[in-house]
Amino acid sequence: MIYSELNSIIENHIEKLALLEQSLCLDADREEVERLSALTMEPDFWEDPKKASKIQERISHLERKEKRFLALKSELEDIEVLCELGSEAEDLDVAAEVERALQNYNKDYEQLRLETMLSGEHDSANALVTLHAGAGGTEAQDWTEMLERMYVRWAEDHGYTIELLDLLQGDEAGIKSVSFRVKGVNAYGYLLSEHGVHRLVRISPFDSSGRRHTSFASCEVLPELDDTITIDIQPDDLRIDTYRASGAGGQHVNKTSSAVRITHLPTGIVVSCQNERSQIQNRETAMSMLKSKLYQLAQQQQLERIEDLKGDVGSIAWGNQIRSYIFCPYTMVKDHRTDVETGNVDAVMDGDIDRFINAYLVLRAQKGD
Repeated sequence: MIYSELNSIIENHIEKLALLEQSLCLDADREEVERLSALTMEPDFWEDPKKASKIQERISHLERKEKRFLALKSELEDIEVLCELGSEAEDLDVAAEVERALQNYNKDYEQLRLETMLSGEHDSANALVTLHAGAGGTEAQDWTEMLERMYVRWAEDHGYTIELLDLLQGDEAGIKSVSFRVKGVNAYGYLLSEHGVHRLVRISPFDSSGRRHTSFASCEVLPELDDTITIDIQPDDLRIDTYRASGAGGQHVNKTSSAVRITHLPTGIVVSCQNERSQIQNRETAMSMLKSKLYQLAQQQQLERIEDLKGDVGSIAWGNQIRSYIFCPYTMVKDHRTDVETGNVDAVMDGDIDRFINAYLVLRAQKGD
């Protein structure tokens, strides 16, 4: 009886895998790889190194995508063969092995299926993430630093590269704000789920009376735009200030006015970068950040004021949170958009946020966003 059930499960997986193959559009990918590969053979291919690098990255991404599907298909075929052998021998130990193999296969399948939901215009781009401390003073600044650590851990676990762009330390502890780039395929598509206000409830280590505090921090996530997106930025609309960088970076960072802050006067948008060694590099990065913010604004032209745009995140206080992190009187992290929750707060703060990201992707797909 058990092998009959296992065969039924495997047949269901075979049908689902066929549908996934259609969703992945592998035939179209192969045609694109062939076309892009032909470009790499042209004599002048490396005359534009930046463009050439992007083409090679695209080829690698498409080839990895097909390789992962073929590995998944092979995994299921091996399970099917193992099930047939176990059924012929009527071996219950093999049946248990098939069940374990199916559990592992299902995890791999779900991960690849989720990636098919990353079909937004900029989902494959790098992500520009900015965290701001909100209501709660020093407690909120410490919470902001905890969130930064959570995202860094998540990024490292998924093979992404983190580049610090700007940092404003807290008065006593933690950080008031931080901006960083998450580099890698689909970084924006995944991290878009984190855009919003995050709420913390815990016994404050900064309160000698041991009282429970509620703190807030906002997370803004933007795609890093490539050169195919043109944003008209007039020089007269910009105020550019330079200053000495703070924090890590060595003597050069601290002794020269290499940090750059750019204010877009018509909208009031402010961006800053202090991570690069030269003022020119910091200015280029800051302009890239400004370009992403203005693009987001342009995508929402029906909004009359920049304050309305910021309303996507909401004021960094009670009532606007997308997720709550409860450390006391019980432990729970709950996403208020998807109702997904877990009691393992420590794991979440160590970067285990895939359950929230994946549930958001499913919700977004269901809504057709």
